[in-house]
Amino acid sequence: MEILEKIKNLPPEKVSTVEDFIDFLRSRGGEFGLLAAAARLSEQAFREVWENPLDAEYDEL
Repeated sequence: MEILEKIKNLPPEKVSTVEDFIDFLRSRGGEFGLLAAAARLSEQAFREVWENPLDAEYDEL
């Protein structure tokens, strides 16, 4: 059975729950995308901190 058919066969209050869940999934994906973008942007700013001779020994751990 297709997902749309399953949703069509639900009572109205359950359809509302499915809609809420879909909205939750969309918002969660956006948050993770935003976090990943922020992490990528911060890499350049922290490059000097991460890659320097004084901390080179930590690279070996």
